[in-house]
Amino acid sequence: MTVDGAVELFKNAILVAAMVSGPALAVALIMGLIVGVLQAATQVNEASISFVVKLLAVGATFAVLGSWSMTKLVDYTGRTIASIANVTR
Repeated sequence: MTVDGAVELFKNAILVAAMVSGPALAVALIMGLIVGVLQAATQVNEASISFVVKLLAVGATFAVLGSWSMTKLVDYTGRTIASIANVTR
């Protein structure tokens, strides 16, 4: 395997990881901001409220996008395993 091939595999791994985790992280960020603003407005400083809301939102995101995420991961894994033949040459 050349250096370019290794860099390509690493780049694809980072890209797939970002694509799979990005929506959940974005939802957690948005929900954290919303709950933080509401807690600041109502002066309710309970950490468990923010945690539970973010947990439910991220769980719902994975429930909706779970099949898409698994498809992306399986495709990447298949392509990576198929490229093993190029490494051994």
